Amino acid sequence: MPKITLEISEELSQQIAQIGIETLPELLALSLQQLPIPTQIYQYILNFLASNPTPQQIAEFKPTPQMQDRLTTLLAHSKAGTLTPTESKELDEYERIEHLIVMIKTGNLAYLSNNL
Repeated sequence: MPKITLEISEELSQQIAQIGIETLPELLALSLQQLPIPTQIYQYILNFLASNPTPQQIAEFKPTPQMQDRLTTLLAHSKAGTLTPTESKELDEYERIEHLIVMIKTGNLAYLSNNL
């Protein structure tokens, strides 16, 4: 197995000591994995949720036009059978996000119907 020698700060050394040096290979592998979709998409959703939206805003929440365009492209590739493995992971992540949003909206529906 190859060995890597790194010079790190004292602060980083202490953090590694706290979690255990044996976890470094796993942490390194995780840090090299790219997210299936751009970070700004997660940021868009988190910013919305962190804004303490009203029930009405939650019900009206939808993807940005750029997100909708990308999803349309991915679905077209999927239908044509030309989806790459990377695009497949991206499409799966969009589906997970959609499921999460649907669950949030569904939980919100009871509140909206009780207050109409």
